[in-house]
Amino acid sequence: MRTVTVGVLGSGTVGQNVLQLIERRRPVFGDLGVQIELAGVLVRDVNKARELPAGVRVTDNCDFLQECGVVIEAMGGIERPLELLRPYLKSGRPVITANKALLAEKWDELRSYALDGDLYYEASVMAGTPVIGPMSTVLRASTFTRLQAVLNGTCNYILTQMEGGKDYAAALAEAQALGYAEDPPTLDVGGFDTAHKLAVLARFCADGNFPYEQIEVQGIEHVTLDDIEQARQRGERLKLVAELRREGHDTQRGGWRAVVAPQSLPADHPLCTAGGGRNAMVYEGEECGPLIFAGGGAGGMVTASAMVGDLLDYLLGFPGHVPLH
Repeated sequence: MRTVTVGVLGSGTVGQNVLQLIERRRPVFGDLGVQIELAGVLVRDVNKARELPAGVRVTDNCDFLQECGVVIEAMGGIERPLELLRPYLKSGRPVITANKALLAEKWDELRSYALDGDLYYEASVMAGTPVIGPMSTVLRASTFTRLQAVLNGTCNYILTQMEGGKDYAAALAEAQALGYAEDPPTLDVGGFDTAHKLAVLARFCADGNFPYEQIEVQGIEHVTLDDIEQARQRGERLKLVAELRREGHDTQRGGWRAVVAPQSLPADHPLCTAGGGRNAMVYEGEECGPLIFAGGGAGGMVTASAMVGDLLDYLLGFPGHVPLH
């Protein structure tokens, strides 16, 4: 039985669920001949109440990272996690993360580690619904042509409430009261969270260096009840859609255009029938045809399931998610 030492950065909803799931899946690790040893979890406030497995070391000091064979980053944000992970990645050790903002905006620094197979990030897009794994492996045999996706549950919730007659302000206030939207909610409703995820996806099917800054972003702040009603009369629904498609051959990045914006789609479109709280993606390739992915795109345990899945992949010897070269 070999021992693998794991450290966790962040103990919010996702971090706590990751630690709980590691504890729950210890028999699976044992079947692989692995004993998981938790070196510690980094937090801001060591006195805050948390639901953690017994014996987990909670600390505001990151020195325990030096002991770790694997680090799971569940902090969120960009600069602070990168500051903590930079020396760790330089040492050649693997990182598991769900941090789409970090991946999208700091790709110039992170890409070399991804190419080396040291970055695992299935949970960064659609949480526990596996899309990155297929896109980074079997789907590369097919010639990619287009994808459309609904990737933000907050926007999905707000637009669904507006279909029920609530105006944008009331629907947003309800989403915030339920904890679906941050305060301020700009990252979600402005389309930037969706754009971060689209940048991650684009690097597997269009260009391994696809820049986040190239994505055209429009949020849902200006969607009105009249827009919703007009779509209904056409037999359509409004969704915040991430789309990547080829548009001519003279544009940047080999003709790929990436857009996040509200779109009016037929009511029976797969992006409209997945369910109010679910993410969905339609991937199109010349050889594989259209493929539909749908499932939970947020939530602590849903996200943790993908992150612990990445940990299992690492233990089995599979490399992290490698972008196009």
